Amino acid sequence: MTGWEAVFRFLLAAAAVWRVTHLLACEDGPWDIFARLRRRLGRSALGGLMDCFQCLSIWIAAPFALVLHPTPAEFVLVWLAISGAACLLERARPEPVLIERLSSGKGDPPDGLLR
Repeated sequence: MTGWEAVFRFLLAAAAVWRVTHLLACEDGPWDIFARLRRRLGRSALGGLMDCFQCLSIWIAAPFALVLHPTPAEFVLVWLAISGAACLLERARPEPVLIERLSSGKGDPPDGLLR
């Protein structure tokens, strides 16, 4: 494997780990399946894991690192590096924009416009 191919595989793995981790920890998923799973797990150890992007990314990164580098010494380094890259991608993401109704002090306007 050439140097550029190794870099490409690492970046691809980091993006995939970010995507899967973000889906499980931050999104509702199709038919709200992941939101319902997080609610069902509640305050258990697995529930805490599902609410923590950094914690979850470590476990999501493990199989990707095993595919890239199956030898034990390289596996541990690549495992932590992929998880770290996914965490950096998560921090680089801008905060979501929330739109809220502003009250005029006299209640909401009758036409329901956002201001």
